[in-house]
Amino acid sequence: MVEVVLTTDRTMMSNHHHKEFLGFGTTGAPVILPEKVWLWLFAPKMKVIDKDGRPLEAPYGLRKVEAKLIDEGFDAAIIDPDHLHKHVDEAKVLLLSHHDYFGFGPPSSTFASIFKMETVNARSFERLMNSPAVREMKRRGVKIIAGGPAAWHWKYREDKMKEWGVDSVVDGEGERVVGDLVRKALKGEELPKFLDVKPSNSPKIDEISEIKLPSVNGLVEVMRGCPRGCKFCSVTLRPLRYMPFEKIEKEILVNVRNGVENGIIHSEDVLLYGAKPPSYIIPNEEKLIKLHQLFKKHYKKIVWAHASIAAIVKAQRDSRLMEKLADIIIDENQSWWGAEIGIETGSPRLAKIIMPQKAKPFDTEKWPEIVLEGAGIMQDVGMQPAMTLIAGLPEETEDDVIQTLELVDELWDFKAIIMPMFFVPMGLLNGKDWFRAYRLSEVHLELLKRCLTHGIRQGKNILKNYFEEHWYGMFMMPFYHVFIDLVERAAKKKGYLSEPGSHHDKNFGKSKNKDVKGEHVDWDKTCR
Repeated sequence: MVEVVLTTDRTMMSNHHHKEFLGFGTTGAPVILPEKVWLWLFAPKMKVIDKDGRPLEAPYGLRKVEAKLIDEGFDAAIIDPDHLHKHVDEAKVLLLSHHDYFGFGPPSSTFASIFKMETVNARSFERLMNSPAVREMKRRGVKIIAGGPAAWHWKYREDKMKEWGVDSVVDGEGERVVGDLVRKALKGEELPKFLDVKPSNSPKIDEISEIKLPSVNGLVEVMRGCPRGCKFCSVTLRPLRYMPFEKIEKEILVNVRNGVENGIIHSEDVLLYGAKPPSYIIPNEEKLIKLHQLFKKHYKKIVWAHASIAAIVKAQRDSRLMEKLADIIIDENQSWWGAEIGIETGSPRLAKIIMPQKAKPFDTEKWPEIVLEGAGIMQDVGMQPAMTLIAGLPEETEDDVIQTLELVDELWDFKAIIMPMFFVPMGLLNGKDWFRAYRLSEVHLELLKRCLTHGIRQGKNILKNYFEEHWYGMFMMPFYHVFIDLVERAAKKKGYLSEPGSHHDKNFGKSKNKDVKGEHVDWDKTCR
């Protein structure tokens, strides 16, 4: 049995039917369909590879921590949450990680705030912590340490730390601290309640261990940090590091040798891999071509985790690099690829305030035009992205929201999902207040309706080839079609569908309850 157990809940310990984007479905509130159906659609159970319950694939961040602990000599392993009961007697330390422990992240808090209920992922994590296995581990004196991208959530939920017996929370890159923390836990020493790892204590390349077993959907990290400097993002506070090709290939091969055929190139901006000083925002054609050739050498199909509109436009303008990368990516095994791309706002004025480097090397004043040019490039090369907007940004005005609405209208025929999210105070804006549904103005509501209508329309188009590489695709797609149809029917019934231009000549009023904090205290806790 395992002495140091790493785990997370069902919504994270899943490969989402081999479609990473489907994982975002777990950030929704369980409406329209029962929660069990949501879990089946968006987070099916992971296959385990042995009687101890080691999962075939596990979240990449957990894999990196597992690898670091193994390299430091610990008896450590990731265990599927359904198999924790097998390790109750032997476990001495339990490590947790999550992207969204309590549903405080931008997509989750948006849905929680709108529907006034906890999201699927928040409910799932709570079930894990209240499970007999975790309860019994704690009763037997197991030390519980939480970390990962959502570690900051625990500072809002110290009551849950006490209730569930979480001894320590690590916020930041953990390679330099996790070993010492686990040693202290094994010795029974007192642990820091909160350990904030400063960017200055971020690990160097040679301190980052390579994964030992497969990551969810073959995800491999090629770069840490981001030079864009968006004020709402914490990643930009960390130093920029590029993983060498040798390190990248070792991790790709770990996945491939264990039967994972497709992969994700992970970076906050894939097109900035290998970018040179002083700006680090000009795509490096040589490095990027070599990177993509490396991934396609081993994987049948690849997608990007994240990219920026400005880098897409710059790459294509300078040397038609997007077309060159498409020639590498699109072949007999795949006909398209995707990425998550942040638009955030259609207002140049607001963009200058909250993301002044997002449009670089172009003029931020031209931000809407850059977005539209980037969308055209993506359409031409076969990219189908998920694009995000942020509602309720600090210093936002009604005119800013209207400009965002008009940008969505311009993108109406673009094959993409446009996801509006409420502002969450992170990064340099972590001292600002949250934005919640009861502060919605009429123009905010119009933006949400427009994006919902666009998503229903384009979601049906995207589904046509979403599962094309899997033999079971023809059996899976009808279920998602039914889901979209149910959403459309419910939206139509409530008057939530909105067509391009429908905001013209409207006299938008302000929110009736704009400053009424605490009126909805029960569900307000979900997004704070």
